[in-house]
Amino acid sequence: MTDAYRTVAGRADARFEVNGSEFIGYVSPAETVEEAEAFVAEIEERHPDATHNVPAYRVPAGSASSSVPGGGSVMLREYQSDDGEPSGSSGKPALNVLVQQDVRNVAAVVTRYYGGTNLGVGGLARAYSRAVKEALDAAGVVEEIPHERFTATVEYDDSGSVRGLLESAGVEFDAAYEAEVSFEVRVPVEDGPDLRDRIRSATSGRADIE
Repeated sequence: MTDAYRTVAGRADARFEVNGSEFIGYVSPAETVEEAEAFVAEIEERHPDATHNVPAYRVPAGSASSSVPGGGSVMLREYQSDDGEPSGSSGKPALNVLVQQDVRNVAAVVTRYYGGTNLGVGGLARAYSRAVKEALDAAGVVEEIPHERFTATVEYDDSGSVRGLLESAGVEFDAAYEAEVSFEVRVPVEDGPDLRDRIRSATSGRADIE
């Protein structure tokens, strides 16, 4: 049994003002460094005119799999940046909230619009911490078990049975119907090997699984 961990239930944000500066904290689930970076880029694109967009995330350094099951022993990539704020005043306090709350597989970005009054390093640290904390509260923290993803590509003749198998297993998946049918599957790590075997069985080994 792989270890459960704490993460956010979904995306959320929280906003407030301090001495005229507006702070908006955003959080999102992220299972990989790539997903975390994509979320950071999305918020930066949403607020290109912001004075600062300060990122922090805690995600697995590599993707979970049956050989790297995640849980308590997984290597975490912890990243933060001050994005132009005074050193140590913003990125580190934002990341510290994620560490103190013991949440992972999560990305946070705090957007700041400067309001004309300098807050000092202590004031900034309090504001950036508060933005992440309030966004986490808004999102809600849940217990999760490590998941992995794989893609099963099959001919149209096999697609109905594979789709039925995935639906009956109750796993998340997306299907793309092109020259062949590709199912992108998200499954608990401990259930992955058995599910792949069942797909191979159902297609007499014709499924291409990556």
